[in-house]
Amino acid sequence: MHTEYILIHILNRIKTPTLLFFTLLIFNTPLFAQDPQDLTIPVTQQGYKCRAEIVNGDTIAVVDLYDVYVYTEYVFKNNRQREQWTRIKYNVKKVYPYAILAAAKLKEYDRILEHMPDEKMKKAYLRVCEKDLKNEFEDELKELSINQGRVLMKLIDRETGKTTYEIVKEMRGGFQACMWQAVARIFGNNMKDDYDANFEDIMIERAIKIVESGQF
Repeated sequence: MHTEYILIHILNRIKTPTLLFFTLLIFNTPLFAQDPQDLTIPVTQQGYKCRAEIVNGDTIAVVDLYDVYVYTEYVFKNNRQREQWTRIKYNVKKVYPYAILAAAKLKEYDRILEHMPDEKMKKAYLRVCEKDLKNEFEDELKELSINQGRVLMKLIDRETGKTTYEIVKEMRGGFQACMWQAVARIFGNNMKDDYDANFEDIMIERAIKIVESGQF
């Protein structure tokens, strides 16, 4: 079997990530073939639609493939660390979609607010935004555990560059932000925590890559 066929056969066995919001086209057959008799993957007559670029007068097919992250297995110091990694993977997979959706909405709100010179209008719009977020996420987020809530706050900061404290302060004002921060501290959380992919949150970052690539 040719190298091109082996690569595409491997790619076809990778499951499509359920948490991505942009679907990539996956090929079921090789792009190049020297001898059709060598193919073990079925060939159709219709072909495939994909992007193309013209290079030196030739039309070249352009195919986007998934990023594949390769890691060594964790060497756990003890069972507690193993359980921590298992729990983080599960929690990331659970709350990552909410972080992506919330970040998209918040970025949309920010773009609209940039074109509102009137502070009174901005406050009225933020009240509408708050209601919109509450209607879409409140019921589902109530079902999250404390640890899942902590991970979600981290992921929101990762996706937006804003801590949940800053977001609440923008939407509800400083008093409300301080009040909710006090409640969060009672449960061992901190709304002011920044996302640190290189040290404190390295396990979360690794779990995100695994989830995005469909490996978990």
